[in-house]
Amino acid sequence: MAAAALTREGGEDAFRRLFRFYRQRDASDLRGVVDFSAPGGQVFRSQLSISSVSDQDAYRAGLQPVSQWKAYGLSGYPGFIFIPNPFLPGCQRHWVKQCLKLYPEKPNVCNLDLHMAPEKTTDLWGQSKEQLRRKGSSKWEPRSLLEKLRWVTLGYHYNWDTKKYSANHHTPFPSDLAFLSEQVAAACGFRGFQAQAGILNYYHFDSSLGIHVDESELDHSRPLLSFSFGQSSIFLLGGLKREEAPTAMFMHSGDIMVMSGFSRLLYHAVPRVLPNPEGTALPSCLDPAPSSDLPVGSVIEHSSDEDWQVCAKYLQSSRINVTVRQVLAEGQKFPEESGTNGKGQAPSEDNCHENSKAKRHKPNTV
Repeated sequence: MAAAALTREGGEDAFRRLFRFYRQRDASDLRGVVDFSAPGGQVFRSQLSISSVSDQDAYRAGLQPVSQWKAYGLSGYPGFIFIPNPFLPGCQRHWVKQCLKLYPEKPNVCNLDLHMAPEKTTDLWGQSKEQLRRKGSSKWEPRSLLEKLRWVTLGYHYNWDTKKYSANHHTPFPSDLAFLSEQVAAACGFRGFQAQAGILNYYHFDSSLGIHVDESELDHSRPLLSFSFGQSSIFLLGGLKREEAPTAMFMHSGDIMVMSGFSRLLYHAVPRVLPNPEGTALPSCLDPAPSSDLPVGSVIEHSSDEDWQVCAKYLQSSRINVTVRQVLAEGQKFPEESGTNGKGQAPSEDNCHENSKAKRHKPNTV
């Protein structure tokens, strides 16, 4: 059944039906997927706050001047902003390396902590880089620890059991990612945004992210920022109830989504990861290295050729998504809770990050 027909049906399982439709690896009807590289129909241009971010600060974050960005909205989704790849040439490499080499390091938390001794997860990059560099195309090769990574949490660490954040389960938020997030938020009209929590999801071609709402943050007036790197995906954005059929859209490497206002609390999901539409192993936007004359105070670091070889090999079959949130309003504190230590984590990886093969015969619990 075509996606358009599924959308028209409506009903209580409208979102689920479309999720399953796009999740099928043989689903070839992608005509209903919004492509922001060729906007039209329900897509319209959004205005950005160009004066809120200086060109120097944009450059320091590895971004083009805001005046050169294109930003789009979707009819029926007020507060949703889509920014197709605003990164300077080569600067996505920095964020990919950070997501694979630095951010998974302790004291940050990852899914592997659930079933491995702490000493086994202290240097995922060091334990995986040679195996990844030598990796061939056979799906039967053993996976490195980095390839088993499904999620990492930063700042206030999300508790998958209680679906809450807490004051006593917190580590310093990465300063470079905070600076990037602050510039993007300011450009979208949210000056003073504070990057306090981050969830990194690591996808492979058989991965998906279940239907959910991000509502655990105590301040919903602040936006949710989403950054994508590597292979492409289909993103589904629904309504305030699961009964509402979602809109499907492509997300490519470097694309940024901002969910604010009405769109901040909408159901959404990622049913499928797709190969880069250019037909090459990696998107061309990842080809060049960053400029050698980065501005003073830039948060972008040059990656060694050796490090980038590992990152490039990983991304040939993977996608990384980074979501950044402000948890507390200015001056707000967490409510007092008795009997909690803030250290509980997800009972299983699948609650956050589904694997299509593993979940095929199981009811969805997300």
